[in-house]
Amino acid sequence: MAAQSDFVDAPHRPSRILPPAAGLALAGAALLGAGAVENNRRAREAERATPPVGRFVEVGGTRLHVLERGRGPALVLLHGNGSLIQDWLVSGLVERAAETHRVIAIDRPGFGYSERPRSRVWTPMMQAGLIRGALHSLGVETATVLGHSWGAQVAIALALQDPARVRALFLESGYYFPSPRVDSVLFAPQALPGLGDLLSHTVAPVTSRLLWPRILARLFGPSPVPERFAREFPVEMVLRPSQLRAAAAESVLLVPDAFALRPHYAGLRAPVTILSGTGDRLLSHADQAVALHHHIPGSRLVAVEGAGHMLHQIAPGRVLAALAAA
Repeated sequence: MAAQSDFVDAPHRPSRILPPAAGLALAGAALLGAGAVENNRRAREAERATPPVGRFVEVGGTRLHVLERGRGPALVLLHGNGSLIQDWLVSGLVERAAETHRVIAIDRPGFGYSERPRSRVWTPMMQAGLIRGALHSLGVETATVLGHSWGAQVAIALALQDPARVRALFLESGYYFPSPRVDSVLFAPQALPGLGDLLSHTVAPVTSRLLWPRILARLFGPSPVPERFAREFPVEMVLRPSQLRAAAAESVLLVPDAFALRPHYAGLRAPVTILSGTGDRLLSHADQAVALHHHIPGSRLVAVEGAGHMLHQIAPGRVLAALAAA
């Protein structure tokens, strides 16, 4: 006869199984965390590969990265949204303009190596005040100012704030009159506190890398991307989380800033030259450049037939010729 077992079966305790939704949430959080770590690693690597090329000027507690080349009358270069000083360098414009000018290229707040404190809303007027202070620190009493795209709004704001310092104004591929902008809506979540940081550190860099060829096609088209730009432009610098968040904030500000500046265009005292490519796929040549030319008495319009948004990259000779003519 078999011996009776000395053991009593323990009561069965079912193992805890996470609901599918919770499991997916944990997996998603882990994926986002891994993505943030990788994106931050790539950002640090980008900065090691592309160190600062200029010096730093502090204005009101905010540090601006500034590049200076050449001697002569001052020429200030203000890049567009999402870009940095290297845009001007890769185009060859800095090198060629420095033969006759003291060229001052500035990383606008939040781009390149310039700071963008969260305590302020960085409208064109706010940025112009910062740049104005930097020019004062650099001993620049008068300057020709060239602003590209979003930088054109900052150039206009600078000329309105400090008309005695701005000798001449060159506006390249700018956005001057409000119009429906899908990108302003799409980037709104990324510009929000908290959520914007999360998106900028996780999803946005990956998405931007995937979309980079399309972005270039829209910026340069119908012209091809210049070989030097494709070879030398530091793409990973503009895909850093901090810079992507700054770019999103400026996309959201684009339309309201145009509303704010529009009533003041006719009051600009400095001579105004408007540069635009007739084939611009990002902004309408007719609705922006031509309309501004009609809006500002005495302005000069330089239209480059068939060129796209990145005029200083596609036709730097035309931009330099316009500067020389002024």
